[in-house]
Amino acid sequence: MLTETHPDAHCELDHGSPLELAVATILSAQCTDKKVNEVTPKLFARYPTAADYAGADRGEMEELIRPTGFYRNKTNSLIQLGQALVERYDGQVPGRLADLVTLPGIGRKTANVILGNAFDVPGITVDTHFQRLVRRWELTTETDPVKIEHAIGAMFPKRDWTMLSHRIIFHGRRVCHARKPACGACTLTKLCPSYGTGPTEPAAAAKLLKGPRARDLAVAAGVDPELVPAQAVQAEAP
Repeated sequence: MLTETHPDAHCELDHGSPLELAVATILSAQCTDKKVNEVTPKLFARYPTAADYAGADRGEMEELIRPTGFYRNKTNSLIQLGQALVERYDGQVPGRLADLVTLPGIGRKTANVILGNAFDVPGITVDTHFQRLVRRWELTTETDPVKIEHAIGAMFPKRDWTMLSHRIIFHGRRVCHARKPACGACTLTKLCPSYGTGPTEPAAAAKLLKGPRARDLAVAAGVDPELVPAQAVQAEAP
């Protein structure tokens, strides 16, 4: 169902290499993907290699990434990441989970993002949206991200893991919001055990849809797309 609902699902962090994706993912902590994508073009141009990050001037890097928040900690992570890549992996981002999680600033979630989107190695990304939705759908009662990853992974073919993550995250950002999900404008109403958590009346639910395809999402759910306000179409998916 989510395949039809979100045919455009993809990694929303702009990148052109495993290193760029690793950097963008580190910057995305406590920050929207949109803001990260505004910052990274200058950052990537200034630091094209791991060695460039390793030898970066701290003050200069902090200024470049300041808009993403927590810029001092993130600068530490990026410089240390560059140093570790140079020292241990000839400046290249490794393509194995066991190696990735040893790198500064890269936990299991970030490693799965890198594997799935830069190396085409299937991985499940348990971010806050993914965690919220699979629990809301009662697919698991686990609260630990690693346990959630294993529980959901056991339910789906491994080849589908990366796109499954994208589609669930897309749905969480655009339809199934944390505080007020758009229940009455959702394609999963007949399957969802938590239906009714948010407004079920189509007119109220349609106003909660977000993103450039908000009206398409309404149509997919059998709701009049004219009920979706213009600002919802222009709204940034959180």
